[in-house]
Amino acid sequence: MRTGRLRTTNPVLWAGWAALATGAVLCVVGWYGVSGERFAERQLPYLASCTVPGAALIVAGSVLLTHGRGALAAARVEELYGLLVAAEPVDADESARAAAAPLAVSGETLMVPGGTLYHRADCPLVAGKAEAVPVDGKLLTSGALGLCPICEPAAARD
Repeated sequence: MRTGRLRTTNPVLWAGWAALATGAVLCVVGWYGVSGERFAERQLPYLASCTVPGAALIVAGSVLLTHGRGALAAARVEELYGLLVAAEPVDADESARAAAAPLAVSGETLMVPGGTLYHRADCPLVAGKAEAVPVDGKLLTSGALGLCPICEPAAARD
């Protein structure tokens, strides 16, 4: 899905490159003509007809290339924004159900020694950790350990 603006910047880039090349050729021709003349009054026509217009074309080509690349980048950003807006929104019911479902459902609770939370055994924060140990009942009753906000182990105790 290309936009019309993206297609119109390509000729601007080509015109910029053509102006740069033509300006460089004119500057070389002007230099060659000036170098072959001994007197200043015979060098002036080469400066006026080749070197000055060549330098102007080089400047114009640089401006065109800068503008064309900026426009090309802007067109690409617009195209990406269009793709982002065209993406279908997620159904609100599905996202609410996914948010309500806990990440872990195991009944066993674990803790990491020195930690401040207790977790279900299949919680992503303790799953696969060798240092995770079963929760001591004394720590739970004293309130030294808090509930993990990810796996919500209070349901496992009930």
